[in-house]
Amino acid sequence: MRPFFSVIICSYNRAAYLPRALDSLIGQTATDWEAVIIDDGSTDHTIDIVSQYNSLDSRLRFHRHPENLGLSSTRNRGVREANGQFITFLDSDDEYAKDHLEKRQTILEKDPSIRFIHGGVTVIGDPFVIDKNSPTERIHIDQCVIGGTFFIRRDVFEIVKEFQDVDYAEDALFFEQVTAAGIQPTKTHYPSYIYYRNIPNQITSSFPSEKKDR
Repeated sequence: MRPFFSVIICSYNRAAYLPRALDSLIGQTATDWEAVIIDDGSTDHTIDIVSQYNSLDSRLRFHRHPENLGLSSTRNRGVREANGQFITFLDSDDEYAKDHLEKRQTILEKDPSIRFIHGGVTVIGDPFVIDKNSPTERIHIDQCVIGGTFFIRRDVFEIVKEFQDVDYAEDALFFEQVTAAGIQPTKTHYPSYIYYRNIPNQITSSFPSEKKDR
């Protein structure tokens, strides 16, 4: 039996924040999930943190890249490893409210035709990010799509194969590809994805000229 959700957690040098993310997942009111944790070549003690949590919950699975490949490659690896009916994401420096998965599961079970959900964010810190279309300007997060909030039915990846390896806003590009394929996104405003924008060296804080922690 497939779990209802596969939660993909990509991490690069975020050992200081990863326990918060994992605690928020393990504490979910919905329990029919697996987690696929991909360490993208971290040089901190991420592997020690994950090993501790693996011993606590068998729903957590761990994979590691020997070198840093970037966020898109890491998400794509997670999708390939996932077994769930719906694939979603949790950035290693963010967290879920306790009912995050439960609220989305209710939406999806109520309407089985839904193939893609996004939205529903609480922002901690600066609500403005670099505009992907104009890197010298900043826009409010309300004008963006946030990849951490995506819930994607498995068959969508038969059409939109993967996240593209771009320097910035790979989640926005994926969203555009989904809509171009005729898949209608469903937006929820229930703000249960907690998005931290007060952490050093975040991708969305400066247009990337080098690898950023995440």
